Amino acid sequence: RARPRSSARPVPTGASRPEPREQQRAWQSAGHGGVHHRPPEEEDPRTAAEELAEPRRERRPSPSRRRGVSRIPRPVRLGATLLALLLVIGCGWFGGLALWADSRIEHVDALSEAADTPGTTWLIAGSDRRDGAAVSEDGTTGQRADTMMLLHKADNGRTYLVSLPRDTLVDIPGHGGYKLNAAYAFGGPSLLVQTVEQFTGLTIDHYVEVGFDGVTGVVDAVGTVNLCIDRDVDDEKSGLKMTEGCHDVGGEQALAFVRARYFDPTADLGRQQRQQQFVGALMDRVTSPGVLLNPVTQARLAGAGSGSLRTSEGTGLVDVGRMGLAMRGAMKGGPSLQMPIEDPEYHTKHSGVAILTDEEDIAAFFGAIQDGTAEPPAA
Repeated sequence: RARPRSSARPVPTGASRPEPREQQRAWQSAGHGGVHHRPPEEEDPRTAAEELAEPRRERRPSPSRRRGVSRIPRPVRLGATLLALLLVIGCGWFGGLALWADSRIEHVDALSEAADTPGTTWLIAGSDRRDGAAVSEDGTTGQRADTMMLLHKADNGRTYLVSLPRDTLVDIPGHGGYKLNAAYAFGGPSLLVQTVEQFTGLTIDHYVEVGFDGVTGVVDAVGTVNLCIDRDVDDEKSGLKMTEGCHDVGGEQALAFVRARYFDPTADLGRQQRQQQFVGALMDRVTSPGVLLNPVTQARLAGAGSGSLRTSEGTGLVDVGRMGLAMRGAMKGGPSLQMPIEDPEYHTKHSGVAILTDEEDIAAFFGAIQDGTAEPPAA
């Protein structure tokens, strides 16, 4: 605006704007009559120009997205990486150990050509090898199957572990009526398998033989096993020396525990119960955290176990592992099944005192095991 009494006039800076009264007249002449409406405010051209001229502001990505960094916290990512590394190392260790142990297993021609029966059946034999230092000299020569167990996993998933008393009177193919352990002495593992198949009606899928020398090594590899006995024992023939109760014993006493029978009035029947107790105690020890998480103990166990095994052709460490799991399941399933016996002190012409069984009872007993319907006795 010019100063009062000054001849200067304002210099227009842009398009001249009409005065309020002129704007009012233009509004009325546009047809709005005499009604005094407030005209709409005129848009500020500078504001529009500035808005058009101003570049659109883009949303800037967060630093994590701009750099491609994960939103997972760093400690979590480090922990996952470490866990994956440990898994790779563990798989490599177990895989290498398994291959090494599998290469140490001795394989023998043991299986027959009998027709297959439902389920999976293992015949487990404890060989009393007289050339080993762990077996005391008791006047017996050669090799004998001192312990025999039948492990069966039925198609319905149930598992059964049955001890076959060595003194059971059976018909050995090509030899006639003898005690069961004589089959191994006459023809080795193959004749023993044929005899057991004929006696039980079950076809053997896997034969696993454990030398008694191996029992000492396996127990010493895992440290000790916990075994219980109901009386004081000092047996010279087996070397078993234990007081009544439960004890953590090493390999030498564990071997004596599974072999001893002369101190027991029930003889072979009492021994088979102790053998099953030993198997259960060993499975508990082998699957304990102290063994599973100790690489040194694992290596010792793999070496001692595989070095004392003889299996049928095609039966490897994986099958032995499955056998161990099935055996553990059978031991945890309740009281073990006992084979029906007609006369525990049957006098024979050529084999002395033997265990006599009834053919029909045996057929019904092992038939129920085969189809998975056998029930253990009440505890």
